[in-house]
Amino acid sequence: MSRWAVLPAELDPRVRQLVVRLRRLKDHSGLSLRQLAARTGYSPKSWERYLGGRSLPPPQAVEALARIGGEDPTRWLALREVAAEAWGNRRGEAPAVDTPGPEAAMPEATKPEPEILTAGSQTAAASRPDGARSPTRSLRVALVAGTVALVLAVSSAVLLAVRLLGGAGETAAPLTASAASAPASSSQSAPAYACRVERVGGRWYAGISPTRGAILANGHAGPEVAEAQCLLRRAGISPGGIDGIFGPLTEAAVRRAQQRAGLVVDGIIGPHTWKALRR
Repeated sequence: MSRWAVLPAELDPRVRQLVVRLRRLKDHSGLSLRQLAARTGYSPKSWERYLGGRSLPPPQAVEALARIGGEDPTRWLALREVAAEAWGNRRGEAPAVDTPGPEAAMPEATKPEPEILTAGSQTAAASRPDGARSPTRSLRVALVAGTVALVLAVSSAVLLAVRLLGGAGETAAPLTASAASAPASSSQSAPAYACRVERVGGRWYAGISPTRGAILANGHAGPEVAEAQCLLRRAGISPGGIDGIFGPLTEAAVRRAQQRAGLVVDGIIGPHTWKALRR
């Protein structure tokens, strides 16, 4: 069992969830980083970055590791999609995608020994001569912080407008970027939502969001989360408060609902879970 380094504190909860699960899958496989590189086509250094939370793994790498662990790649790719959205919103840029390097194609005996990720070890960036922070990093951090604050303000205004207008519609709407980019920890006072559950066209709606396909996971916040919380409560499963924040209590309730409906129990709300909650 690997002794993993502590993930960066500033890592988004959705990215953290992906990395932690990939670490568990790698441990379960019993493969070393070199063996994992030989099986997936991505170098040991690439896997070190992915499992250290310093780089977002490409979908092909996630799918390859899922198949090695005997898992269905579909839900792992959905989890990676949620993490990619969070990664792009935090950094203000598209996530970097690694491609298999020449190191992965070497015979295993000739490959360089990968660094071991231990709880007490330093990150590769900190140990390299060029690992010092760029002079523009402070400005970049300030710009990202300002962008997040602006997104939160716009999100609050949209939520208020939706509630004033009734917010009910017949067509499904995907999770908006403003709602997805606001993790639970960034909200000082969560808005209160009122459940107005009624059956329309053979489906249950709580009057907050009409979505039937938004992908939600631990760390999301917004009206779609509140809608799911109301439907969980209607089904007799307590998600905690109806606050629009996807936290541990809501995730536990989603898992119970998925188990009851005979779905894959992963704690992530997707089209199949929405269908079970609304019927």
